[in-house]
Amino acid sequence: MAKLFEPFTIRDVEFKNRIVMSPMCMYSSHNEDGMIEDWHKTHYATRAVGQVGLIIVEATAVQPAGRISSQDLGIWSDDHIAGLTEVVHLMQQQGAKTGIQLAHAGRKATVDGDIYAPSAIAFNEKYKSPVEMTIDDIKTTVQAFKDGAIRAKKAGFDVIELHGAHGYLINEFLSPLSNKRTDDYGGSAVNRYRLLREIIEVVRTVWQGPLFVRISAHDYTDGGMTSIAYIEMAKWMKEQGVDLIDVSSGAVVPAAIDSFPGYQVKFSETIKDGADILTGAVGLITTGIQAEEILKNGRADMILLARELLRDPYWAYTAAKDLRVEIQSPKQYERGWMF
Repeated sequence: MAKLFEPFTIRDVEFKNRIVMSPMCMYSSHNEDGMIEDWHKTHYATRAVGQVGLIIVEATAVQPAGRISSQDLGIWSDDHIAGLTEVVHLMQQQGAKTGIQLAHAGRKATVDGDIYAPSAIAFNEKYKSPVEMTIDDIKTTVQAFKDGAIRAKKAGFDVIELHGAHGYLINEFLSPLSNKRTDDYGGSAVNRYRLLREIIEVVRTVWQGPLFVRISAHDYTDGGMTSIAYIEMAKWMKEQGVDLIDVSSGAVVPAAIDSFPGYQVKFSETIKDGADILTGAVGLITTGIQAEEILKNGRADMILLARELLRDPYWAYTAAKDLRVEIQSPKQYERGWMF
């Protein structure tokens, strides 16, 4: 059996394979209320039919001001639970495990009204200038992540991922490029990590299942974070009960990125080895053979696919053919699931 298709267990959750659908915003909550719509039900259920082992629902805002766009999904209200529960049920019917990415966009939010960040510095000239968060703002946001985790549990998700990447709020606190604070939340690595530490602490009081954190392991800018610098923070995450670090990169400040097949895998490998923690690799991973190489060489423990699963919802079947592995099909597809 190819490693890509081996069952894999984290805590008490067994994934049928190591294929993960990365959270990708759908911008499809058209009433701007953060609610699940028919599109989400079709989109996520289709990937479950396609035999993805873990499907992580898109960045879901813990506060209205923390939406990337006004059409993002939300989890800031109990009113959101019913729709999320339905999506979870649709995915689990097909044997997929389910995750949700709890998120706050910080200074990259594009909603009306004030937006918030560690420091009052706009991402670029196209974005609004954010309000620098007060200590009370920070406490309120930490509580919002806890409340989001409670709602995720009620909806039946198997995994929670905290979005600490791509220039959004948690990432903004972690990087010295966007965090210019002089209080307990800025300056040293310990202080810049404090927001994430507090979020993990409160989430772990209400959530006993697998907990992932997505990070941007390289800022591609002098003076920014690198995968080596993240090893220390990854060790802190492990001590706090984080199970896996989902290793992406970039987007905390405008920067040129030389992207190529597997360009972020080296960051996953560095953090996996340096912090002795499970990692997920993401970034232009497109074939089963490529994914198998990453796993077999110990460069990551799970493979996260984004755009490739938009192009091919049945990528698991495609990868199985590449690796000459026979995998079980949905019963309804048996006549077409030929190897």
